Amino acid sequence: MLGRDFWVNDAILPDPDAVSRRCFAHEEWEFGAPRKPMPWPGMRSPGALLPDELAAVEAWVKKVTGAKRLWQVTAPEGHQLNHNYVQLVGGAESGPRPHTDSRKLCRYAAVIYLSPDPLASAGTSFYRLRYPDGTLGGNICSPPHANLREALGVTGLPQEAWHEEVMVENRYNRMLLYRANLVHSASGYFGTGHDDKRMTAVFFWMADA
Repeated sequence: MLGRDFWVNDAILPDPDAVSRRCFAHEEWEFGAPRKPMPWPGMRSPGALLPDELAAVEAWVKKVTGAKRLWQVTAPEGHQLNHNYVQLVGGAESGPRPHTDSRKLCRYAAVIYLSPDPLASAGTSFYRLRYPDGTLGGNICSPPHANLREALGVTGLPQEAWHEEVMVENRYNRMLLYRANLVHSASGYFGTGHDDKRMTAVFFWMADA
């Protein structure tokens, strides 16, 4: 539900053009699927937002969630989420992959859409489990499980096993903040060249409220 499980800010950055240009111009990238056997698609690079930009974003996150403090967590085994990264994914590189983020590593996650001329339908979707008889199940990962893979006991389910409940459109300079244990995914991707692919900045926070 908007305002309880997820929040939207349609003008999160005061100068989105400067941020978008800067992120497209990154020179150092890590490559994911399909180029490398990684669980995430496309390519990504650290340092999406500068410190002052990130501070303003986090102030809004605290305001709407009531959190008093936000921070990043490293798991005992060394796992860490890629906070404040820019991610670039083309239309042929991936599709929807319903999942939850690790409860051990974050309470909230967020995405800022940074493509100036995006495909609106390539936003972010939230899902419910769909049983073989068509009835609908849950949409969150609850304790004691850390993520959907632990809860279901499998690495993934076919797309037909999920019912898209809400789709938030991709709009330039829109930020979508959501509870990280909600089942979610990018709704789709677009573009073929470096400068016209779906570009987002992604964030993960642990919070004390």
